[in-house]
Order: sequence, then C-alpha cells, then structure tokens
Amino acid sequence: MDNLPLAIFIMGPTASGKTDLAIELLQHLPCEIISVDSALVYKGMDIGTAKPTAEELAQAPHQLIDILDPSETYSAADFRRDAMVAMQQAVAAGKIPVLVGGTMLYFKALLEGLSPLPSADSDVRKQIEQEAQDLGWQALHDMLRQVDPISAERIHPNDPQRLTRALEVYRISGKTMTELTATKAPPLPYKVLQFAIMADDRKVIHQRIELRFNKMLEAGFEQEVQTLYHRGDLHPDLPSIRSVGYRQMWQYLAGELSYDEMVYRGIVATRQLAKRQMTWLRGWPEVIPLLPGDRQNVDKIVQLVGEIK
Repeated sequence: MDNLPLAIFIMGPTASGKTDLAIELLQHLPCEIISVDSALVYKGMDIGTAKPTAEELAQAPHQLIDILDPSETYSAADFRRDAMVAMQQAVAAGKIPVLVGGTMLYFKALLEGLSPLPSADSDVRKQIEQEAQDLGWQALHDMLRQVDPISAERIHPNDPQRLTRALEVYRISGKTMTELTATKAPPLPYKVLQFAIMADDRKVIHQRIELRFNKMLEAGFEQEVQTLYHRGDLHPDLPSIRSVGYRQMWQYLAGELSYDEMVYRGIVATRQLAKRQMTWLRGWPEVIPLLPGDRQNVDKIVQLVGEIK
C-alpha cells in the first residue's frame, strides 16, 4: 500500500456542494479533477446537470465532462476504463486524482472492479428497442426470465435501461449477466481517501435542491431541453433523457405534464435521487463525513493528505 499513488474521492448527494469543494481544493493541493457523474458526460446538457460553468472549468478543468452525445450510452465499465486512464495521466503529471460526483455505482465500479461484461453493441440494442416497441417491455422481461431468472428478479419490467443491458449481454456473449458477474476485475491500485458531504438534517439538502431547480429554470433549462427535444433522434428511454429533471421536462414538452407538475415532479425526483445517494453513503466503508458548506472541509482533506504522504 505504501508504494501506491494517492487518490481522493469527494462523494455526496446532489446539490451538496461537491464541485465547489473540489475547485477550492485545487488552491491547496496539486490535483486533477475527474468527474464521476453519469449525466455530465453528455454534451449540450449543461443547465439541468448543474455542470460547472465555463469560468469554473477554465479555473479547474474536469476530466470526463462533455465526452458523449446524448444519443449514446455510457456504462459503469466505460467509466472505469476512462477514469483509470485519467487517473494514470494525473499521477504521471505529478498530480493527485480527485474524483468528484454523485454516481455511486461508478465509484463502486472503480473501487471494486467489474465483471468482464461485453461492450455495448448498437445493432443489438436497436434490435431490442424495436422488439420493445413491437411487443412491450413486459414481453422482453419474460424473455429475460427464461434465460436469466436471477437478473429478471432483480430488474423491474419498467427499467428499460437495465433490462436492455441484461438481454444485450446474453445475446452478445451467450452467457447470462448472472454468470458473468460471478467474477470481478482487480480492485483499484490506489490508496484512496474517501470523503462524503452529508447533512445531518435532510431538510438542508431538500432546500438546496429546490433552490437549485428553480435557478435552473431561471437559467433557461426549458430551452435547453427543447433543443434536445426537437433534434428528432432522441427519445425518453435513453439514459441521457432519463436523467433527473430532463425526464420531467421532456414529459412537459410532450404535453404529458403541466408546467407546475413538471416542476413538482422534478424536485421530488431530485430529492429521491439524493435519498438513494445517501443510502449508498451510509453503508459505504471507510468514508470520512463532511458537512455541507463547512469552511473546515478543505483543511480536513489537506491535513489527512499530509498525514498519508
């Protein structure tokens, strides 16, 4: 362990102030920020993802932001591959990789490794999506249950993203996801300091979420999603459009929700996301808790880095 390079994780629920903390940390340590966010990877999705501003990115460049078109998919395996490269490059440049975000599955994949699942195949995915349109997702779930009942038990019929992936894995490899996930890749070869911004009172996060959502609306969130909506090649089953906030705005633009319903559901969905993130973090091993907005957070991180180095 003594010979391994150091990496820092800054985790936390949405709207907890992770980005601000990471940018402030750059003023004290030689760091390279790597985004750990399944929505920030998409180009043209800036307001609704609370993507760092151009000024912030000029001051503190982030890796793994704006790397995909919203029509594309991005898996935990894709993230692990890209993050490992970014981390190696940071260490080679004499910097500490600082991984910042709230996509807990990505953090888990990075820490523990992943099973050797096949890469996505666009042709297979298109075939599955066409079958879903013709037969319905319940029929595809029944297909999955026949070949992989364990995965079918875990995946809900109304979860097209995971259902598609499970069927895709089987059709590409001839093996079920259950079989392939029995073994994992080696764990992360770094000494990792793991921090999580967690409020004692969930009302604090709820207030921050509502405030941020309203600021997004004022900043032109509706216009941002309209641009995506009118492209013609995107649909609500894509991971990008299923992102919190985007899904509700898409439904509003499609005439499925009123404006007030969209706002209410967007805020509720964001709160539910924050709750899931907090659930992950409460059971997370070796995590060091930080309070939102605490001015001593940076000092705590710098002090622990000094003790390790």
